[in-house]
Amino acid sequence: CRLSAGRAGGVYTWEEVQSHSSRNDQWLVIDRKVYNVTKWAKRHPGGFRVINHYAGEDATEAFTAFHPDLKFVQKFLKPLLIGELAATEPSQDRNKNAAVIQDFHTLRAQAESDGLFRAQPLFFCLHLGHILLLEALAWLIIWLWGTSWTLTFLISIILATAQTQAGWLQHDFGHLSVFKKSSWNHILHKFVIGHLKGASANWWNHRHFQHHAKPNIFSKDPDVNMLHIFVLGDTQPVEYGIKKIKYLPYHHQHQYFLLVGPPLLIPVYFHIQIIRTMISRHDWVDLAWSMSYYLRYLCCYVPLYGLFGSVALISFVRFLESHWFVWVTQMNHLPMDIDHEKHHDWLTMQLQATCNIEKSVFNDWFSGHLNFQIEHHLFPTMPRHNYHLVAPLVHALCEKHGIPYQVKTMWQGIVDVIRSLKNSGDLWLDAYLHK
Repeated sequence: CRLSAGRAGGVYTWEEVQSHSSRNDQWLVIDRKVYNVTKWAKRHPGGFRVINHYAGEDATEAFTAFHPDLKFVQKFLKPLLIGELAATEPSQDRNKNAAVIQDFHTLRAQAESDGLFRAQPLFFCLHLGHILLLEALAWLIIWLWGTSWTLTFLISIILATAQTQAGWLQHDFGHLSVFKKSSWNHILHKFVIGHLKGASANWWNHRHFQHHAKPNIFSKDPDVNMLHIFVLGDTQPVEYGIKKIKYLPYHHQHQYFLLVGPPLLIPVYFHIQIIRTMISRHDWVDLAWSMSYYLRYLCCYVPLYGLFGSVALISFVRFLESHWFVWVTQMNHLPMDIDHEKHHDWLTMQLQATCNIEKSVFNDWFSGHLNFQIEHHLFPTMPRHNYHLVAPLVHALCEKHGIPYQVKTMWQGIVDVIRSLKNSGDLWLDAYLHK
């Protein structure tokens, strides 16, 4: 079969596909067809790393989850086709559960036939409207009544709310979950994340899709790359401890997390990373969108606060927004299983890395419906107002196959973030001292 590798008529075993998983030699399987994506990976709109993470694997479930228009993206696959799996090979690779994969495929088909992937335009119009209203209200309050400390604190909360809610809205467009046409989603994504938030759509895409493709998996999910500041899960702390790695006193990480996590993620780490990424990639379109935000902000607030006051105000707004963002995003993932690649099927992998926060009108709004994190991870292109409709079906499927489906109160979610950090720190200390 090696002789036919250059044609679309090759027949391959899983073992052979798995041997093509290096950075310069990447094959993957979609619906039993084998593709050589080595040269195309750098042109992938979702970034080359998300392709790297599936090199040598079956990518059918991820491919289906990320692309709302499968017929359209099939055009890009055709030239990459080199053959198919041998008839004697199973459709799934490694230790993936065929029954779970089939049942999840059936569930997805049911969700599609029930119209759960169709967005309600009014929902997203109203959401955008309330963000713009909050922005206008903050400026009007200062323009009408002055820049007292009390009013400045009040508008900081209003602006932080607008920024956080814009963060949830850009997330909707980034996942192509609003419009049928991907191009419309991309344009609105650039507007919301760029002009309303001052960030970069491409930076977000390339980072966030990796997280969705391989959640809580070391060296694949950037959200668990803690730059040696924290140790996570049950495996990494022991590995660090045995190797006597001690960049920081990790047994105190549940305490210093409160000083360096929520306060600094957006105003410092993300801010530096976004600017560096746009400049290093020569992403002048995203840079222009981002600069349009800061130009608008400075035009509105410099006449009221002066330059220094305006910079101080936006820094405080980012500080508040960062707390909101970190707690909402971390309570769904940080207390869950964090480990090296285990090659599970889509449903099992997402459920091990994800939990939900219980539904309420406030929780839905506060978290941008990411309290339904399980459903969002299973169906990233589904409009968020439909998560609660598919949730009972997902729960029933998990019960059928004995896969834990966790739902917590918001308070329990927050407590579990600290508890899991303390537990990981204790595991590190024990391994550091005794192993």
